Amino acid sequence: MTDSWSVAGRTFTSRLIVGTGKYKDFEQNAAAVAASGAEIVTVAVRRVNVSDPNAPMLTDYIDPKKITYLPNTAGCFNADDAIRTLRLAREAGGWDLVKLEVLGEAKTLYPNMRETLEATEVLAKEGFLPMVYCVDDPIAAKQLEDAGAVAVMPLGAPIGSGLGIQNRVTIRLIVEGASVPVLVDAGVGTASDAAVAMELGCDGVLMNTAIAEAKDPIRMARAMKLAVEAGRDSYLAGRMGVRRYADPSSPLAGLI
Repeated sequence: MTDSWSVAGRTFTSRLIVGTGKYKDFEQNAAAVAASGAEIVTVAVRRVNVSDPNAPMLTDYIDPKKITYLPNTAGCFNADDAIRTLRLAREAGGWDLVKLEVLGEAKTLYPNMRETLEATEVLAKEGFLPMVYCVDDPIAAKQLEDAGAVAVMPLGAPIGSGLGIQNRVTIRLIVEGASVPVLVDAGVGTASDAAVAMELGCDGVLMNTAIAEAKDPIRMARAMKLAVEAGRDSYLAGRMGVRRYADPSSPLAGLI
């Protein structure tokens, strides 16, 4: 059975979104995307070549006709810069489905929620469809949704840390309270982290460093694909209840 998900009226079968930074070259990046089965890749608008035809371009390796490009505002530390960056992205490529992140500081790369909320409101009014990086706070997530976010993307742990999901309780509360897709964004380090995100009921997972900095990025991309699928199946299956004491697999009554 095909298990799809939708955001802003667009439907995808892969629940894994892959970044395009930190790879040794475009060839490796493209191979990792293929191995992951991802149908969406994020692209940092401020860090990629979108205009010089003489320089290598990501689009030469990852076909935008087959893979959805999700421009993001990585490196922006205030609402004005983020809004300007996405306006440029729309002019360059016609993108309206975008990923918004407004960082608070360089040390933690945590989002500045005041600036993030402001940018979300402006972008939504201008016709953008913002998928928004945010803190793992159910109240903040709901505010973003009310402001026009088409998806909320709470961090599992600091960007690039590989620490895994640090607060399963708040992620689950965000999932329970949202009426838009919820995707864990940041902090995934290995396949089990991706499975946990999906077991919590998230619609998807976004990652970059976990694949790009693996010793074998292509193999890790494949592992992440399988982990997301396994975690989703586990969530849909409904896990057993947690008990404080043992419960035998075989009945103790009627023993010989």
